[in-house]
Amino acid sequence: MFDVVELKRTLSYAENALGQLKISELPAYPRNYELWYTYAAGFNHDLNKSVNEILRARGRLTSEETGHLYDQFLSPLKVSDRVEQVGNRMSDEVSEILALVESALGETHTLNQSLRGATKELSRTEDRDTVKAIVADLIATTKSVEANNRKLEGKLAESKRQIDELQQNLEAIRFESLTDPLTTLANRKCFDMSIERELTIARESGEPLSLLLTDIDHFKKFNDTWGHQTGDQVLRLVAMALKQNVKGRDIACRYGGEEFAVVLPKTNSEQAVAVAEHIRMAVMSKELVKRSTGENLGRITISIGAATYREGDSVQTLIERSDSCLYAAKRGGRNQTKSDAGEIEVAA
Repeated sequence: MFDVVELKRTLSYAENALGQLKISELPAYPRNYELWYTYAAGFNHDLNKSVNEILRARGRLTSEETGHLYDQFLSPLKVSDRVEQVGNRMSDEVSEILALVESALGETHTLNQSLRGATKELSRTEDRDTVKAIVADLIATTKSVEANNRKLEGKLAESKRQIDELQQNLEAIRFESLTDPLTTLANRKCFDMSIERELTIARESGEPLSLLLTDIDHFKKFNDTWGHQTGDQVLRLVAMALKQNVKGRDIACRYGGEEFAVVLPKTNSEQAVAVAEHIRMAVMSKELVKRSTGENLGRITISIGAATYREGDSVQTLIERSDSCLYAAKRGGRNQTKSDAGEIEVAA
C-alpha cells in the first residue's frame, strides 16, 4: 500500500516538473528537472517563493534564472561549502594560536638560559657594573617574555570568542540541514534519522513507539483556488498545531508536501490516538483568514493515521501501517483519525 501511494505521489511531482519544463521551454537536464521536482513537492519554501515571484512577473523561468536558483537553493555543495569555510577559519585560528605558543615557549627557553647564565656570572663576579648589566639583561628578557605572554593571552581570549561563534555557525548549519524552512518543523531527513533511532530504542527496551502520519484534506484544491501564499499559510497553521500538541521526546516533522509526521516515543496506541485527536481538533478550531484581503476562508481539516510498533517491525512496515490508516481515514470521509489497533477509530 505504502509503495503504491508513494509511487503515485512522486509521479504527480514528476508530471508537474515536466509540465513546468515545457512551459518554460527548458531542456530536461537533471539540474532543471530537480529544481522543478523540488518546487512541485514543496519542500523548499525559499525556492518556491523565489520561483513564484518570477512566475507572477513573467509566467516562466529562463535558463539563466533556473541555473541561478539551482545554485542558490539546491546545489549539493551549498552546505558543504559553508562547513568547509567554518572549518578553514577554525584551522586558521588554531594555527595562529600554535604559532604564538611556539613563540612563547621560545621566549621562555631564552629566559631560562639567561637565568642560568646570569647565575653563573653572578657567582663569579662582584663588579657592580657587571652585576647591573646582567640584571638589566634579565629585566629586558623578562619584559619580552611578559609582552609575548600578554599577546598570547589576548589572542587566546579572542580565539575563544571566534571559535564559540564558529561553533554557533556550525550548529546553525546543522539546524538548517534538519529543518523545513517553511514550517520550522523537522524535515524529512530528520524524520528518517529519528524514526530509525527511536525504533531501535523501542526494539531494545520494549517501550512502546507510535507514529502519526497526517495529510491536509483537499489541500491541492485549496492551493489551486487561493494561491501558493495562502497554501503556505495553511501549512504553517497545521505545523503550529503539531508544535503545540507534542512534548518531550516527540518529534513533529514535515513529511512531504502537505503531509506531516509525528514520532511518539514511549506512546501506546490509545495515547497516540489521543495526541492525534488533539492535533486534529486544534487544526479544525482555527479559521483561516487570507492575509492580503482579510477574507475568511473557513476551516481546515486533516486526516491522521496512527500505527504502533509491533515486534518484528522495520521502519518501512511501521510507516506502511500508518500510511494505510491515513488513507483509510481519507476514504472514510476525511477529518478523522484511524489507528492500526482496529478498535480505536475516531471521527469528527
